[in-house]
Formats: sequence, structure tokens, C-alpha cells
Amino acid sequence: MTSSNEQFIQAARQWDLETLYIDLASAKGKRLTPVEKLHLQGLLCGFSPVEIADKLKKSARGVGVDLCKTLYVYVKNLVDKSDENVENWRDITEWLEEAGYKTQKYFEADNADNLPLKIIVNKANINLENNNLIIDLNIRIVAPSHTEAMVIEDKDIQNGKVEM
Repeated sequence: MTSSNEQFIQAARQWDLETLYIDLASAKGKRLTPVEKLHLQGLLCGFSPVEIADKLKKSARGVGVDLCKTLYVYVKNLVDKSDENVENWRDITEWLEEAGYKTQKYFEADNADNLPLKIIVNKANINLENNNLIIDLNIRIVAPSHTEAMVIEDKDIQNGKVEM
């Protein structure tokens, strides 16, 4: 992430931003702008439009108007809520969470080398079609790189956790 949006870094940890950007671009008809992405990240971190404006040193009214004319419209189209009003900015995050864009830490497991693996379920759709149960999962498996693994092992050795 660039330094301009580090204040909203939590969004990348809790939301499937890449898929959301692609899907919102489809709803918009073209890619999201960097400002739209930044405002979206602020909302996904739980900040109100006023708090987003404050963090970005912008006009609260300007950010609020921008959200109403852009992101709120795209999200409503994406989640099939075009006929509904956005009563509160929190509606946006709730709708996106219901649509499966919020990542959910599923479980952690150890592999054969005892290095921690994180398995994250980004989306889970369960359907029953023609008496068949269809489970569609979008998962991400995160494992440390070889370099990170060496650092983990070095720390374990220094802490006396590894017998030699």
C-alpha cells in the first residue's frame, strides 16, 4: 500500500479489496479512481464520511457529496439495492459484508515444516440446485516465504523453542 492510504490499511486485512475493486469497476463501467478507493477503504475501516475527511484533511461536505454521487451508487448497483436509500453510511459496509466481500479468518494450520499457514475464506456461496449441494469457496492460503521462515526459525532458536 502507498503511504497516502496507510491510515486505512486495516481494510486490506479485513476485506477482499481486489475482488471488490474489480466488481465495483464492473458496476461503475470503468475502474475506480484512487480517491474512490481511498474513500471506500475508509468506510470499510468503519470511519464515517466526516472521519474520512478529517483523516485526509478534506472538506467533510465534499467527501459526503462525493460518496453519495459515486461509491454509494456503485455499491447499490453491485448488491442489487438500486431501489433502496442509503440511510446511513454503515449500510454500505453491511451490504458488502452480506455480499461476501469481508474476509473471514477460517483457521490456521501447520504444514510439514511446522510453519504457520493461514487459510482465509474470502467468499462462500452455498446453493442447492437439482438436489445437489454446491459449495463455492474463494480461499487464500498464506504461507511465509523462505526468508520469513528462516527469520521465524532464528527467533525460535533464540527463544529456546527449538532443540538442537
